[in-house]
Amino acid sequence: MIDLDPPGYQSRPIAGEEGARRTVLYGGYTVFSVFQPVFSVAHRRAIGYHASLRAHDEQGQQVPSQDVFTQAARRGDLLELGRLAESLHLGNFNAFDSHDEWLFLSLHPAALMDTSYGDALLAGIKALGLPPQRVVLEVSEQAGGENSRFAEIIDLLRKAGFVIALDGFGAKHSNIDRVWQLRPDIVTLDRSLLAQASRHAHIERVLPGLVSMLHESGQLVLVGGLSTERDALIALESGADFVQGSHFAGPDVQPVPPAVAARLMDDLSARLRERVSERERAQRARLAPYVSALEAAAAQLAAGASMSDATLPLLGLAETARSFLLDASGRQIGDNVLPDGRTSQRAKRFRPLLHSEGASWERRPYFIGAMKSPGSVQFTPPYLSINEAHLCVTASIAAQTAHGLQVLCVDINWEAAQRG
Repeated sequence: MIDLDPPGYQSRPIAGEEGARRTVLYGGYTVFSVFQPVFSVAHRRAIGYHASLRAHDEQGQQVPSQDVFTQAARRGDLLELGRLAESLHLGNFNAFDSHDEWLFLSLHPAALMDTSYGDALLAGIKALGLPPQRVVLEVSEQAGGENSRFAEIIDLLRKAGFVIALDGFGAKHSNIDRVWQLRPDIVTLDRSLLAQASRHAHIERVLPGLVSMLHESGQLVLVGGLSTERDALIALESGADFVQGSHFAGPDVQPVPPAVAARLMDDLSARLRERVSERERAQRARLAPYVSALEAAAAQLAAGASMSDATLPLLGLAETARSFLLDASGRQIGDNVLPDGRTSQRAKRFRPLLHSEGASWERRPYFIGAMKSPGSVQFTPPYLSINEAHLCVTASIAAQTAHGLQVLCVDINWEAAQRG
């Protein structure tokens, strides 16, 4: 196929200007930078801007930037266009008023494997007086495969002063080994994780643990693609350091005013406090029957009643999974006491774990909490019970009996409770 270029058609990408804004002219298109803010909730401001491209034709009509890159790939101009785009982003970003924020640049894996890439980028930012410490290079989590050279290049860029971000963690075949190998400064969670967390409560519960694991590994965590308030609240409650998405601000050619950023972050934090308070009120109402029932059962034990007699009302509560008794060292006395007729299919599948006489629970929060505050009912957060591998909350109380200090516990089926 022969391309017949119309008059004025720019067959190769070249630098241009549109007012005070730098542009790239290519194939009848004008390509320009837009910047989407990345917010730190704690700092209540934008701490960086993610650069991306937009394009319009000669009539000023917006066209997908992907169309421009598709044309560049077909003509063999992709690498050249990519480098001009980076220069474009650097120049336009440098024109911002502030001199503190990061510039986030998404890097194509092929460009990274070019040994001259880092030198060219350093030269470009040096010419603008922009220190490399203000540039965050975003690398796809899937890029480079097991190529050791790729990890070496990332290390060289880090040593040159650039901040390294691993983008798309949690997608497809992601694993923590990749984080340990590349040692990025920032990890961006893949949008698919947030989408699943929005649909499934158990995945939403996992996110804080994932963020905590990345923090323990030495990475800051960014959650992007936040388009709704629910998305934003899930991200904030996960403990993520940075948030980004259309819920806060879309890509623009101007920085977000500090007062606007502060209001956005304050509104989100206030809404999260409301959400947590609503959830805690609902949980207190759901767990209230267990407080009185557990206190009554402990009093019965202290008076000399048997475990089965003392816990009979407790076992009658709708979501009770089991009750059990521990000695002062955390060792279980006797087997679990189960409600009549509530053996689940899950229990049958996990039969080797059902019988717990003599088991040691001394490191469990429900034992530790009860021993610290005898006579006071303690509740754990929801967690996975080893007895049937199901989500539960354990309530416990330490009471003085004829056999010394003992801890009475009850597992509450939290999966069923959440459906209620």
